[in-house]
Amino acid sequence: MGEELADFGLIGLAVMGQNLVLNLADHGHRVVVFNRTVSKVKDFLDGPARGFNVIGSDSIQQFCAKLKRPRRLMMMVKAGQPVDELIEECLLFLEAGDVVIDGGNSHYPDSERRMKELAAKGILFIGAGISGGEEGARHGPSIMPGGNPKGWPIVKPILQGIAAKAEDGSPCCDWVGEGGAGHYVKMVHNGIEYGDMQLICEAYQMLETLGGLSHDEIADIFTKWNSGVLSSYLIEITAKIFRQKDKDGSPLVDKILDAAGQKGTGKWTGISALDQGVPVTLIGEAVFARCLSAMKEERLIAAEHYPDAPTKFQGAKEELIASVEQALYASKIISYAQGFMLMRSAAAALNWHLNFGGIALMWRGGCIIRSRFLGNIQAAFAKNSSLDSLLLDDFFEEEIKKALPSWRRVVSWGALHGLPLPCFATALSFFDGYRCKRLPANLLQAQRDFFGAHTYERIDAPRGKFFHTEWSN
Repeated sequence: MGEELADFGLIGLAVMGQNLVLNLADHGHRVVVFNRTVSKVKDFLDGPARGFNVIGSDSIQQFCAKLKRPRRLMMMVKAGQPVDELIEECLLFLEAGDVVIDGGNSHYPDSERRMKELAAKGILFIGAGISGGEEGARHGPSIMPGGNPKGWPIVKPILQGIAAKAEDGSPCCDWVGEGGAGHYVKMVHNGIEYGDMQLICEAYQMLETLGGLSHDEIADIFTKWNSGVLSSYLIEITAKIFRQKDKDGSPLVDKILDAAGQKGTGKWTGISALDQGVPVTLIGEAVFARCLSAMKEERLIAAEHYPDAPTKFQGAKEELIASVEQALYASKIISYAQGFMLMRSAAAALNWHLNFGGIALMWRGGCIIRSRFLGNIQAAFAKNSSLDSLLLDDFFEEEIKKALPSWRRVVSWGALHGLPLPCFATALSFFDGYRCKRLPANLLQAQRDFFGAHTYERIDAPRGKFFHTEWSN
């Protein structure tokens, strides 16, 4: 009798791939694995996977032969050309009805293309955004699947089984939409993650530089914040980071170079926002803040030209801490409001039927941006599925109004004391622009018509009727 076939297959045994395999095995699935560097298969089977229901393979052909039909296989490899090359290799040994899942951070247009190309060959492609890092992959990530809807019922029980669970037990995994919808939602998730991280960094700088607070005090503050409206994974780990000591007993975070890296998903979000014409200003500033941080050597030179002339903060520390908390909360609301505005625009342009409340639910557990406040977002869309903006929901309107005075104080303190607050400030500026009945774009339109005859609309004429003036010189 031959070897028992596997329920699921995974290609790519980096840490995320390995942890997903162990997660699958924990949930009663027999898993076959393959890695291009074949020695990693043996190392995995002899090491982390020892004692688990995991089998190896030494070729793509053998890997596919060890899978039950219809085959369900996931690729956890570097985005871009490696995914296309791996798909081409697998196609030699797949049959109509098999499901191929790309679990990497692929760009959504690639997933759109791959779904169409594979559908023409009878293969069901799913592009699944996966968030949660190593820990999430091992114990329950957030999974955002999109692609060919015919493939979803085949993999739904498995993916929902290994996903994180919200407080009510709902899996943080549900069908997002056709084509590249899954990877698009993951892209926006990562963009919001960029914004959340930058906002937290700006809060830290305010507390340390302006408030003169120690790392232990800041750790205590973040721990306290994590029990309130800001409760989230990123706030939780930030408190832990400030408590971490280096070998010499000094705070480890002070030894880390202030030059941030990025892998591109935040940039993709910004590009998509520009393409869609949606003012996702906070994520854009978060990306640019990382770019500016990378200019370390140039910043050191500039600091010599423009040395600090610090002024002492005149208020009480308690006032600063409370105000920064409210500014962080209000700015976070703006970031998510912008992210959902972008997803709404993309859904309309690409004919996706996104369930925004469901997306908020998928982000409530397992993923990097998981937070208590996502339950309020889910409730907002449950109340009104066609909600144009979170800022128009009763709950968020009330929260913004309560936070607004503190938010304005923090941004003004930053400006007066020379502290860069790109995301706090752009969030406030967006809010003021969004609520403004009349922006100065009337002058802008006059300028465009003056130098380029681009025409303009009038307030005393129907929308869509355009005019041109022969402006006098």
